[in-house]
Amino acid sequence: MSAQDSIIRIAAALIEDEEGRLLLVRKRNTDAFMQAGGKMEPGEAPEAALVRELQEELGQFPDHLQPLGIFTAPAANEPGHQIEAHVYRACMTGELQAAAEIEELCWVTTEEAELLPLAPLTRDHLLPLVATV
Repeated sequence: MSAQDSIIRIAAALIEDEEGRLLLVRKRNTDAFMQAGGKMEPGEAPEAALVRELQEELGQFPDHLQPLGIFTAPAANEPGHQIEAHVYRACMTGELQAAAEIEELCWVTTEEAELLPLAPLTRDHLLPLVATV
């Protein structure tokens, strides 16, 4: 496997509620909590992938997406792989429901999140980002 083959390109959403809590999800048969989102299809733009993934995983389309950057981290569920994550702040209204491969979702403060098993992207990049904004 080449280094290029070990990179998984994803789009992920930083979603907060009115109280400043962060939405984290856990996929079926996994332990780590992470942002909603997922892999980009070949030729798919990151924003389009994220809109599709949020609708599939949470049952809602985002009202607005704001790009926050591109981050790399070890993949939480694919050993030996790295992710390249296009991260957006997503504004979502309505009741979000765990759907598709999402087993569990939770709204947590950054302090509560630190007590959970977290994906490397969430732990190393996004929690510190939330703490500064």
